[in-house]
Amino acid sequence: MGIVTQHAIDELQTLMEQIDESLTRTFQNVHQGYPTEALVRFLKAREGDVSKAHKMLVDSLKWRIENEIDDILAKPIVPTDLYRAVRDSQLIGLSGYSGEGLPVFAVGVGLSTFDKASVHYYVQSHIQINEYRDRVILPSATRKYGRHISKCLKVLDMTGLKLSALSQIKLLSIISTIDDLNYPEKTLTYYVVNAPYIFSACWKVVKPLLHERTRKKIQVLSGCGQDELLKIMDYASLPHFCRRKVSGSSHHLQNAIDNCFSLDHPFHQQLYDYIKQQFSIHQPSGPIKQGSVHVGFPELAVEEMVLAKNLESEIQKFDNKDGLHGSFNGLKINND
Repeated sequence: MGIVTQHAIDELQTLMEQIDESLTRTFQNVHQGYPTEALVRFLKAREGDVSKAHKMLVDSLKWRIENEIDDILAKPIVPTDLYRAVRDSQLIGLSGYSGEGLPVFAVGVGLSTFDKASVHYYVQSHIQINEYRDRVILPSATRKYGRHISKCLKVLDMTGLKLSALSQIKLLSIISTIDDLNYPEKTLTYYVVNAPYIFSACWKVVKPLLHERTRKKIQVLSGCGQDELLKIMDYASLPHFCRRKVSGSSHHLQNAIDNCFSLDHPFHQQLYDYIKQQFSIHQPSGPIKQGSVHVGFPELAVEEMVLAKNLESEIQKFDNKDGLHGSFNGLKINND
């Protein structure tokens, strides 16, 4: 892995001083008062190569302008029933904070279906959560804990993971690529919990294709991961699917306050209220218009297409090896 030197930071800073005013303005929303930290993130994403980091950062800033990302937190998904449907099928939420003050985001990988709205709504919602994290959650944590906090932790729940979920590989690749190109180095560690046996087949294919820097961030924990996670956060900050002692769904819970995926959870209520409030500030007159924000999608790289084909091939081996031939008949990775 390339080492980010002070010389590289200084070089990139000099290059960034030459960008035009519109790029400078959107860069302020990216760095939130910590421009050096932002430069380091992009340098790390390009192995310390100043030229590549500069191109990546400028391309990202242009993407923000072209897609009006600075204003995306003023564009609510309406009506509320539609937004609730998005939340019920794209499972993500803020469960609390680590002992060091890092936000803990829970992601329901296994039970997210992405089948209640168009791709554009899911991409819009994902970017809104990213922007809310970077512009509201992280600055608030920085003030609360008295030190700069620029990263989060993610706990990935594999409960209910089925091979049919892989039909959404194209959407997941779009979201992943948007994150890789525009929000690099925002997650310190990914914790995988509640992993079923089928996860091993997928992980076997995916792991070798990941960059070493990314592989080092992923930890697969035993069971629900409670014991390990309690070493870095208190019980109240544990995602709800890490607390249970018996098997069950991480999606259907009695108490919506504990279920950080639910629209009724305080995090999502605050996020949705914030977006509607920002809409009122930006457009004080006139009703909220229904319709998704169409964000430009990055072209899926050859690597993603190869990954999809490799996953499909490995799944067939898994199918045959375990005597389950035909149980996944007809499954195709949707990546065209």
